[in-house]
Amino acid sequence: MIPETLRHGAVMLAAGIGIPVLAALNAQLGARIGSPAAAAAVLFVVAFAGALAVMLLTRGTGGLILLPRQPPHLFAAGLLVAFYVLSITWVAPRFGIGNAIFVVLLGQMIAAATIDHFGLIGAQLRPLSALRGTGIAVMAAGLLMIQRG
Repeated sequence: MIPETLRHGAVMLAAGIGIPVLAALNAQLGARIGSPAAAAAVLFVVAFAGALAVMLLTRGTGGLILLPRQPPHLFAAGLLVAFYVLSITWVAPRFGIGNAIFVVLLGQMIAAATIDHFGLIGAQLRPLSALRGTGIAVMAAGLLMIQRG
């Protein structure tokens, strides 16, 4: 049996691989149809259909009844994913897939370290160590080296 942490890591590695592929595919669609916003809308329709299918297949519909009782700020995640998809679809062809994804990754590391450090949004408290801070700084330096190359 594969350890749970390895399974989780594999799923997230696949998700990470999918992000630049998503960016390249949607940027290409946006360029071909002349509208990054329309390409993003199509992506969300396809994503909704996929998520709906998984929800139905896993019998996950029971949680829908609890949605009206949830705090409104939890729904901001939808706006954040829309912002990500719209921005990557528009920026990636102009900035480069690698550059765009690297800056996204840097932003993710900064946000994740902040959320963990302060235990925000229900996250487990994990104070920022010198090692983690140095890692983020090294990533920023790497971005500068990539941009100058």
